[in-house]
Amino acid sequence: MPDAPAPARRRSRRLDDRSTASRWLRIGIPSLLVLLWVVGGSIGGPFFGKVDQVATNDQSSFLPQSADATRVSERLTDFVGSDTIPAIVVASSADGSALTDEQVTDLQTLATDIAGLDGVSGDASPPVVSDDGQAAQIFVPIDSSGEVRDVVEQVREKVSAEVPAGIDAWVTGPAGFTADLAKGFLGIDGLLLGVALVAVFVILVIVYRSPLLPVLVLLTSVFALCVALLTVWWLAYAGIVVLNGQVQGILFILVIGAATDYALLYTARFREAIGEGRKRWDATTRAWRGAFEPILASGGTVIAGLLCLLLSDLATNRALGPIASIGIAFAVLSALTFLPALLALVGRAAFWPFLPKPGSTALPDDFTQPAKGLWPRQARFVARRARPVWIVCTLVLLAACVGVTQLRADGVPASDLVLGASEARDGQAALAEHFPGGSGSPAYVLVPEAQAAQAVEVLDGATGVDAVAVLSGDAPGGQSPVSVVDGALQTTAFGPPGTPAPAPTVSNGDVLLAATLSDTADSPAADEAVRQLRVDLTDRLGEGTALVGGVTATDIDSIDTSIRDRSLIIPIVLVVILLILMALLRSIVAPLLLMGTVVVSFGAALGISALVFDGLFGFPGADPAVPLYGFVFLVALGVDYNIFLMSRVREESLAHGTRAGILRGLVATGGVITSAGLVLAATFAALGVIPILFLAQIAFIVAFGVLLDTFVVRSLLVPALAYDLGRRIWWPSKLGRQERADADAPRLEA
Repeated sequence: MPDAPAPARRRSRRLDDRSTASRWLRIGIPSLLVLLWVVGGSIGGPFFGKVDQVATNDQSSFLPQSADATRVSERLTDFVGSDTIPAIVVASSADGSALTDEQVTDLQTLATDIAGLDGVSGDASPPVVSDDGQAAQIFVPIDSSGEVRDVVEQVREKVSAEVPAGIDAWVTGPAGFTADLAKGFLGIDGLLLGVALVAVFVILVIVYRSPLLPVLVLLTSVFALCVALLTVWWLAYAGIVVLNGQVQGILFILVIGAATDYALLYTARFREAIGEGRKRWDATTRAWRGAFEPILASGGTVIAGLLCLLLSDLATNRALGPIASIGIAFAVLSALTFLPALLALVGRAAFWPFLPKPGSTALPDDFTQPAKGLWPRQARFVARRARPVWIVCTLVLLAACVGVTQLRADGVPASDLVLGASEARDGQAALAEHFPGGSGSPAYVLVPEAQAAQAVEVLDGATGVDAVAVLSGDAPGGQSPVSVVDGALQTTAFGPPGTPAPAPTVSNGDVLLAATLSDTADSPAADEAVRQLRVDLTDRLGEGTALVGGVTATDIDSIDTSIRDRSLIIPIVLVVILLILMALLRSIVAPLLLMGTVVVSFGAALGISALVFDGLFGFPGADPAVPLYGFVFLVALGVDYNIFLMSRVREESLAHGTRAGILRGLVATGGVITSAGLVLAATFAALGVIPILFLAQIAFIVAFGVLLDTFVVRSLLVPALAYDLGRRIWWPSKLGRQERADADAPRLEA
């Protein structure tokens, strides 16, 4: 056989070279992407063990920026000399008898020993015996710049080892509650993440019946979290954001849940392409083109909703916005780069042993015929009974919304923030039995020195105030009881006769008064007393002359600010997400319809949650931020599923008409939305393992709301309502004005 002409041989070699180069690119690009993510994950992984270095759980991380309590807190070190947080050692007679002189002496020795512990700033106070003689309290100043939890644990160990016989003792006060709160967050690195990952893995194995695919999906989520945490850690280290246990826990769950959802959407597209008989690279490009827009739009919607939290005046809310947005951004990036690279290398083997067969992923063309499979049957049911379906679903959801009236989201006492056992809570109860409830947690009043006497007169005449003192560097313990004599302040001298009375500490022309409240600092009675104090001081001294701070005032300002944030941010989130949906769907009617279903679904989830919290769990109430967080997460993530569904519906409608497109879109996305909903619900439910009231409530609201969205709203309500409206849902776009005969499939007869 004669040789081929030289030009033909050269063309053949060029084609071979191009083919070889193409093969190398198809292997090299995914390999490079995988390598980059592995490097990023390897660098970020160790930072899970370093979060404590930049995280804080003290009250300052929750303070409203513009509140009076914040301004008083910022000036506190001017009067006490160091940044401390008080712990209170409460010791009471076990049998209810009066303390003996020997026991009081032993408590004095204990106070001296506690003062020698690392992290204790200065001397502990001598034992202060109660009026009934049955208890004593010791004030211990803890350096708030250190690890408060570790120092309090040392104090508790010292108290347990040296407390005199016949005496029960607790360590409580602001430092005690801070330590208990920090202890509650201890499982957030290992336990929370482990529970979430195991739950996701089990669900994915059951859904996909493959041992390899769940591993690839989880790798996508874990590496996204590692790189996100690396970024957040350095931002917190630089002081740009505030990271606390609450924000950290939500970041972990949100990234794992969202990244898994986006990965499942891409996986569904890839499996569909493999089922069409496409090769690995062709399936990868086909899946990427189909998944890119909905994943990017979904991530962008969640980020836009989260960034609305920047409008909050609470530091922890403002921190969650950008921190969680960073996590979502890496979740999107991982789902669009790392997972496609993994599946491009692994190919159809990812679905082993149940490999997609050619034609197995094809969508039905004729819904008038009896259907096989869950989602084709569901689509046929929706088509045959569209109007009754959406009417019944709407009525059920509206009925559930009635439960919102039972939600008590006006704040909870700090003593109830930790679920389960709390030594600080038990100690506070013992303290209130023998001392004024506000001992150790006074209301601070910052006032100009010239008007201090008038402020003391207001405090002396106020309901709910047991005693008034002025901060003085000359007085033992840093405070001196104060009264008004002939219109001037008079402090009480300590020591033998002739000892001069301590002078109030003056800073920038101001003095700081400490009012011990009659009731515990986190009680409703204390809240009412402080609110009235602010009114009385304003009436007597003028607006802004006296600033009231302290634990109770901080709680009040935080709650008031949370309520303001809730009223401001929720409408803004709705408008922002609505605009994004309009841009994505090129329609006005469909986005309004979708947002309406999301809002009703959120109301139903909140209503059922309120009934469960009150009747089943017996929770004491909820923080005002709980509805806000629940709304942001449920609306943003619920819109995710709307985007998954309606972007596919629009794609199918362009080719097959609106009603046929709705049914085909429901069949195509039903499985992936259900799987994604189960995964997201499981990840948020994992927050329940952390014994913190706020996180437990968010866990239930979001998990239940996601399941409601998945099985009712996205599977029944939205497709039925859209099917009933037909092509009008796309108004005013061209798709909504189509007059072709095939624009809308005929309705199926019931």
